Amino acid sequence: MNLAEHYNKLYTESIAKIANGDYETDPLIDDKTDNRFGITLVIRPDAATNHNIQQFLSEAKAIDPDQYYYQNADIHITLMSIISCYNGFSLKDIEVQDYIDMIKKVLVRHKGFRIQFKGLTASSSCILIQGFLTDTLNEIRDDLRKSFKSSDLQQSIDKRYTIQTAHSTVIRFRSELKNRTALIDLIKKYRDFDFGTFEVKQVELVYNDWYQREKFVKKLHIFSLDLN
Repeated sequence: MNLAEHYNKLYTESIAKIANGDYETDPLIDDKTDNRFGITLVIRPDAATNHNIQQFLSEAKAIDPDQYYYQNADIHITLMSIISCYNGFSLKDIEVQDYIDMIKKVLVRHKGFRIQFKGLTASSSCILIQGFLTDTLNEIRDDLRKSFKSSDLQQSIDKRYTIQTAHSTVIRFRSELKNRTALIDLIKKYRDFDFGTFEVKQVELVYNDWYQREKFVKKLHIFSLDLN
């Protein structure tokens, strides 16, 4: 996949929809009965990159404070959704250590890598940071796919879609956009902004809600990656 072309196509189509008022809001963000949980392997950006992201988000909040903005603790890249969030999933349904052992066997075969966060793209319901990755990330993903699909462990890898990018969602639309024009102008301002490049030295296995909110996330294991 050519990531630049993919992100650009998504941006062009989605910004046109947003400009025309043809966007979607998420009715479940504030729903206290939302019970969708799963387990995910995630990557966290470093502090410097998060600082740059919050600079953009602070400007967006000034335009429309009612939307949903990710705080630093929630910003992540999905390396792999092992069990996609669904209603009623509980850690009691699985043996967590079996998942840790399986992932550990995969990750020991791979070294650390770098990700660059550069520019913004969008969907009809959210704004995303564009992540550009090395071959290593998708090699890890392919290795995980093979290992899990040959096991008896509960998993839903690739059931929703086959993940190939390294984006990070940072704004979700929770209500009517107050000033679409100003928001689009801000997105254009940051369209090619370099938010930072960071070393991926570790990967987290987490139990999480749909939005990866810190108050719901439970860290199950941290895997270290060899950078040499």
